[in-house]
Amino acid sequence: MSSFRHPGTVLTDHVLTVPLDHDDPAGETIDIFARAVVTPDNAAKPWLLFLQGGPGSASPRPIGRDSWVGRALDDYRVLLLDQRGTGRSTRVSRHSVTRRGTPEAQAEYLSHFRADSIVRDAELLRRSMLGDERWTVLGQSFGGFCAVNYLSFAPEGLREVLITGGLPGLDARAEDVYRATYPRVAARNEAHYARYPGDVALVRDICAFLRDHDVRLPDGARLTVESFQTLGIAFGSSTGSHELHYLFESAFESPGVLSDAFLAQVQARVGFASTPIFPLLHEACYGQQNATAWAAQRLRAEHPEFDSSDVVYFTGEMTYPWQFDVDPALTPLREAAHVLAARDTWPRLYDRAQLAANEVPVVAAVYYEDMYVDRTLSLATAAAIKGARTWITNEFEHDALRVSSRAILDRLIAMARGDA
Repeated sequence: MSSFRHPGTVLTDHVLTVPLDHDDPAGETIDIFARAVVTPDNAAKPWLLFLQGGPGSASPRPIGRDSWVGRALDDYRVLLLDQRGTGRSTRVSRHSVTRRGTPEAQAEYLSHFRADSIVRDAELLRRSMLGDERWTVLGQSFGGFCAVNYLSFAPEGLREVLITGGLPGLDARAEDVYRATYPRVAARNEAHYARYPGDVALVRDICAFLRDHDVRLPDGARLTVESFQTLGIAFGSSTGSHELHYLFESAFESPGVLSDAFLAQVQARVGFASTPIFPLLHEACYGQQNATAWAAQRLRAEHPEFDSSDVVYFTGEMTYPWQFDVDPALTPLREAAHVLAARDTWPRLYDRAQLAANEVPVVAAVYYEDMYVDRTLSLATAAAIKGARTWITNEFEHDALRVSSRAILDRLIAMARGDA
């Protein structure tokens, strides 16, 4: 362990070696990294484990008491876990995966980076740090999916569970998720163009240019119309529509010339060099004894508005097989991605019987207009978890924990204590 100080906080690094496959504890191992954040006066407070959204994103790197961490430190000591494959935990990258050999061997390796493995890592970490003491879990988005898996298979480690925008459908397949998601994304496109009507023609012009030219991003990736459309993932955040408008208006440096600044910003938004787990395993988040088979690509055919050249609709939190053809960080993983999409032996992620008998306090913020996580599926799951309480709100977007952390945590902590 090593420690360092920020203004008002002490941060301590923890590394734990765990099995790659928890069902084979004597086999290959990987390292899990977590960072404890405490204040000088909260050494006796309970622990809160943060499970990050994603999949494939590292935990936050706070400076002092910034963001939601500062509010959480009023009531807890905070542990920021880099989920396996991210941050300083054993990384998943095109380099680490291709070293595994065949696409089948690569896919087998990647199959151990879902929520079920993350939760088993967390339990080993809890026992290593706390012994029999329970901790609180805060799950944001995909982290909420992990929290429900935790409730299903290791509730003995949980003191309480707080979830923000992350109650999964217990039985929903990827097809169900995207069938619900595409219309919401279409509505966000319509809202954007109503707010910024000039963007209709501007975006159409950008797409026409992309169709007629071989446009390359700074990393060498080809910018196609389809990859440009994936910018729409931003529509689900509180400021995403405005950010994209500013991006579009800077597209052309001069007639027929896309600006370098525009291309650099697009690369930062559509590339997966830092988060390859997201396109590799995003659909696998919904795999339970079934193949996902590129569900978002298949369901797109039911929504022809996303392939119109008149009014260009942007897509949302979907991943597509062609992304592995155009992104240099993904092309070496193309065949493994197809093997994963065909995999039909994913274990179940949730235990309805255990959730129905749940004794852990569970509270969840459900964002009424959440573009990423379907409200109907979330509320059905809340109803299936004994004692779960929901706060259904249209005041916030999916990124509320980041932009409105005090309001969100004040409400959820009060609910968990029965004060709201």
